[in-house]
Amino acid sequence: MKKKLGFMGPALLTLFILACSSTIVTAFYNLTVFAVEATLTIIAGAFVVLRVFRSRAEVRLFLESVAAKLSVPERNALEAFPLPVLVTDGKGIILWCNQDFQKNVPCEKELFGANIGTLSPVLTEDSPFLDSRMAAVGDRNYEIFRSEDERAGLVFHYFIDRTEEKRIGKLFKDTHPAVLTILMDNLDDLFANCKESERSRIMGEVESMFEQFASSTFSMLKKTDGNRFLAVTEEQYLAGLIAERFTILDKARAITTSDGLPVTLSIGVGRGYSTLPELQAASSQALEMSLGRGGDQATVRDPSGYEFYGGFSKGVEKRAKVKTRIVAAAMADLINSSENVLVMGHRFGDLDCVGAAIGMAGAVNLMGKPVRIVLNRKTCLAMPLVHRYEKNGDLGLFIPPEEALDKIGPDTLLIIVDTHVRHILESPEVYSACRNVVVIDHHRRMLGHIDNAVIFYHEPYASSACEMVTELLQYFPDSCRPTKPEAEALLAGIMLDTKSFTVRAGARSFEAAAYLRRRGADPVAVKLLFSGTLEKYRERSEVVSSAELYRGCAIAIAKSYPDVALVAPQAADELLTIEGANASFVLFPVDGGTSISGRSLGAMNVQVILEALGGGGHLTMAGAQMKDILPEEALSALYQSIDEYYDNAAGHTDAAAAEAAAMPDGVPQSDGVSQPDGSPNPDDMQHPVGIPQKK
Repeated sequence: MKKKLGFMGPALLTLFILACSSTIVTAFYNLTVFAVEATLTIIAGAFVVLRVFRSRAEVRLFLESVAAKLSVPERNALEAFPLPVLVTDGKGIILWCNQDFQKNVPCEKELFGANIGTLSPVLTEDSPFLDSRMAAVGDRNYEIFRSEDERAGLVFHYFIDRTEEKRIGKLFKDTHPAVLTILMDNLDDLFANCKESERSRIMGEVESMFEQFASSTFSMLKKTDGNRFLAVTEEQYLAGLIAERFTILDKARAITTSDGLPVTLSIGVGRGYSTLPELQAASSQALEMSLGRGGDQATVRDPSGYEFYGGFSKGVEKRAKVKTRIVAAAMADLINSSENVLVMGHRFGDLDCVGAAIGMAGAVNLMGKPVRIVLNRKTCLAMPLVHRYEKNGDLGLFIPPEEALDKIGPDTLLIIVDTHVRHILESPEVYSACRNVVVIDHHRRMLGHIDNAVIFYHEPYASSACEMVTELLQYFPDSCRPTKPEAEALLAGIMLDTKSFTVRAGARSFEAAAYLRRRGADPVAVKLLFSGTLEKYRERSEVVSSAELYRGCAIAIAKSYPDVALVAPQAADELLTIEGANASFVLFPVDGGTSISGRSLGAMNVQVILEALGGGGHLTMAGAQMKDILPEEALSALYQSIDEYYDNAAGHTDAAAAEAAAMPDGVPQSDGVSQPDGSPNPDDMQHPVGIPQKK
């Protein structure tokens, strides 16, 4: 009714004013007509006044009748209630409020007869009040409780002012500390060939950059080592760093040596924990994650998981082998103190995985310890290598996971190669049953990694696990040198992941290959492991011919071939040869869902792109599996992820040029390779959707 009155008053008043104006104009032309119009205007004016007063009286009577539903004791009780109280009918029309409400709740409009939604839209939401509801009214924030009187058809709203509490809560959140650990991750490479004056210049620019960073974020910054800094800031300033996606990474990369080698930072951030020790521990864990993923990026760790920023550049090969020598000595001691040894890789074992396992098993055997390789023959992608080795070696070396469980004792040593992620192990049951675990892997750090290893030898700059094992074996006792079959298995793994030394091959890759050649490895015999069939070649060509370019990415959808999982990764490799293609993606159906194989030559980070789809891998080779979605539907999600990658990579356009100077021997790094016969690299298959991480 009030709405009706509110509409009628202005409308009738407007009509009355127009009538008066017309009457005045008529007086200048015809007095008779003027007299008639004046009379009618006076009558109309009287009607308007009477109608307005009558309508107001009707509203008062209506409100009084409704308010009568409240008994006098009820009204007195509500009036004396120590909180603002508002009463509405079942449709949300405001009927009554107490004096406390009128005094303390800011309302610019008259309430009676209006809908409660005029106070706050939150109060008109269809969802029921489960307990209470927060709503902003004017410049105040209230927690509103509600009760209903079904008999009288009334709804009671009780307002509790939470403005001060909310202000204090925001202040607490904004000022909560966060800890950042910042590392110059390529300091040794920067200063390898620098003069002392240039070292001073670079460190001066770096420290000046950090001083500006500390000033702009009101942080406490402390240099704890030659290349390590510790910063403590507040959450409100950390939020700004996250919003701008850690532009300090770009500022650091703009500082270069005379040879064009850029400074790169790895940052670990701890936030959201109650105490400073917890924040510092989270920051250290985040830094390890940044380094494990290749460096030149920031990782934020909070109680809910990890967030990753940056990672648009390639890692730089580490030439020093001090760590390798130390790890080799420690592993030799562990093997000697073990009763027996099991060697295991990831599901869908490839040449790099199986080759590294064979190399390690050979050394353990020469040390006089019983050793077996845990392998599922049904899913292994390197069976030609297994058959070849069994012809020249121990027929009982490879055992299935169920048999391996019977060989585990309290002093069994498990050596895991070519992976560090629990959920993609050949047998998680074998891992769980072993107390002593060693990890050897070159993949970028992933969530769900093994965190209880006695030795965690992780080198994301290495080309392959076989390269890492080859280096380790050179520091084992002289009696443990690899034989010809083992050397050929190791060389096959290196050739696979470097695509016959054309991608991702650094100086240490060639040094390892040279050592294996001296140990008797025959490159021609190894090359025979990489042969394919004519039918697979035709299928691969069909996939390549259907590709389209999207923002520098060659993208194709493979049909449901009988061996599509073998064809798709090889097609992704071949798509990289297309002019203008910085990356390639091949989508193919599998088990009612879609798998994606991603490849690049280093200009794009396919790991970042496919992580957004629940996958992972390397900068130049990654994969993802999307359940219950067809390839055509997954394609739109891939487009979106590529768009987000370019949006986030704004400001990193100079990364490729800077990285080119950083590559060892001028060889562009990539691990975009497939298995023999076009078999998929496990990086295409080992990352299902559902890994808990934040983007």
